[in-house]
Amino acid sequence: MQQVGSNVFLASAEPVDPRQLPAPFRPRSLPRRMVATARHAWVLHRRALKLAMAGVVVLAAGVGLYEARDHISTGLASATDLVQGRFASAGFGINAIEISGQRLTRERDIFALLTMGNGNSTLTYDVDKARMRLEWLQAVESASVRKVYPDRLEVAIVEREPVARWRVAGVTYLVDVQGRRIGTTDGAFGELPLVIGSGAADDAQVMIRALAQHPDLKAGIAALSRISDRRWDLIFQTGLRVQLPEQGVAQALVQLAQYQRDYRLLDRDVTVIDLRVPGLVALEPGEDAAAQIEAERKAAGKKRS
Repeated sequence: MQQVGSNVFLASAEPVDPRQLPAPFRPRSLPRRMVATARHAWVLHRRALKLAMAGVVVLAAGVGLYEARDHISTGLASATDLVQGRFASAGFGINAIEISGQRLTRERDIFALLTMGNGNSTLTYDVDKARMRLEWLQAVESASVRKVYPDRLEVAIVEREPVARWRVAGVTYLVDVQGRRIGTTDGAFGELPLVIGSGAADDAQVMIRALAQHPDLKAGIAALSRISDRRWDLIFQTGLRVQLPEQGVAQALVQLAQYQRDYRLLDRDVTVIDLRVPGLVALEPGEDAAAQIEAERKAAGKKRS
């Protein structure tokens, strides 16, 4: 390349007004402007744009999964059924269930919970879920479920111990020591004390323990009746009702036991024995006793006259 000295360039130069020079037209297309704007925005707001794009991706994925939920669940169910079927055909199908310890719980209820969604293979059966479902049952205190390979389940049930029968609103329930309902009874467990009335189940155990100290009183009792959820009446098989106080029940029972030993009071023709006032015993005689008392009163009146 030939170099031209500055003196030669200046010698041939002519003065020119720059405003008279033509301006070349360089058209700028819309896509190029958009690209430039996008680059500018990316430089200035890169972090925010990344978060926005991630949110859009997550939202799109969620919408896609929601739309395909039926197909996904069907596919999973089919795959699970296929696996279960193969395990069962390989000799790991559940062919026997042994249940022990149940007396109050119906076997069909236990079977229904054991087979609820757990499959039919010992390899995939979830014993923890089965155990938790069994403990939903009212009478079950605890349960254990064990797989015995290749094809058996062993179930051990520990039930709540019934301590009384509670009759309320025409229904008789079995209740445990804490007053919790275990289940209904249609005449079974007749050896358990019967308590009746609203709130009777909650306080039954205290009264049962108090009566256990007096076998002579306990033997003839048909029911313990809760009165206004405050105090108890003893209802005997003869129809006799003993009204106990709200406070001092133990002392009242001692007094009643003493009267029974000394006077056989519970065997007399008496319909009500009222012990609600400490130190005082009030009696309501039966028909025969009332007639005898009236006859003696008349006889005594004639003698005085």
